[in-house]
Amino acid sequence: MNLPQNSQLGKASVYIDQYDASLLFPIARAPKRSEIGIIDALPFLGADMWSAYELSWLNLRGKPQVALAHFTLPCETPNIIESKSFKLYLNSFNGSRFADVDAVKARLQTDLSQAAWHGAIAVPGSIGVTIVLPERFDHQPIEELDGLSLDRLDLECTHYTPTPELLKVLPDEAPVSEVLVSNLLKSNCPVTGQPDWGAVQISYSGAPMDQEGLLQYLVSYRNHNEFHEQCVERIFMDIWTRCKPFKLSVYARYTRRGGLDINPFRTSYAQALPQNTRTARQ
Repeated sequence: MNLPQNSQLGKASVYIDQYDASLLFPIARAPKRSEIGIIDALPFLGADMWSAYELSWLNLRGKPQVALAHFTLPCETPNIIESKSFKLYLNSFNGSRFADVDAVKARLQTDLSQAAWHGAIAVPGSIGVTIVLPERFDHQPIEELDGLSLDRLDLECTHYTPTPELLKVLPDEAPVSEVLVSNLLKSNCPVTGQPDWGAVQISYSGAPMDQEGLLQYLVSYRNHNEFHEQCVERIFMDIWTRCKPFKLSVYARYTRRGGLDINPFRTSYAQALPQNTRTARQ
């Protein structure tokens, strides 16, 4: 089983500009999920939505091509793909020739699907890949997450490692359906300790949560070392088990690193994925 400390994170890496799918480094989701009480069936649906801003390759005449790309990895895949390995893999396209954009898309889809589903008995689906060519760059919007900002609250924060005990509901008040957002999410890479900055949106139906406690809880991730996908699943499970909502969705958009951003979405009920639209900080 691949372990984070055995990846290229925190190590000097050779720049390889010839296509090499072996650079992808899948990491099993199961060990971190077991920490938060997920052993068998997943209690949520969703996906990890990635955006790549530094995709390039050569056409058959050797002329460089550039594009943006969006990727969708279902949360049912047994593996995440470590982000530095993803970046190194994309770099390997830089000096490689492809007949057209469809050939690039097919190669990406095949390789990423094999990595994300590595070790699975069956592969029920492939990874979603969308490539945006330069003539469509100006159609890529920038939007902030919708919802009532928790950051408006003036409060004291004293916890900087995850403290689920801060999560409380107001049981005597009528149930609510609300969307709450914060730009104060920060965690750290579990290998290098480098900061990961993000915004989070929580869509919630149930007994109203104590908003001050929720913001303090989100701030408590500030010194926590875990990958983006794992942080979002931990947030989901803490709210789900402690607040017991009827419905819950947790969506985070993390700032890019190495030309990639990662945006996990987890939901307790079937619904369409959010649009993979970058925020100003991304």
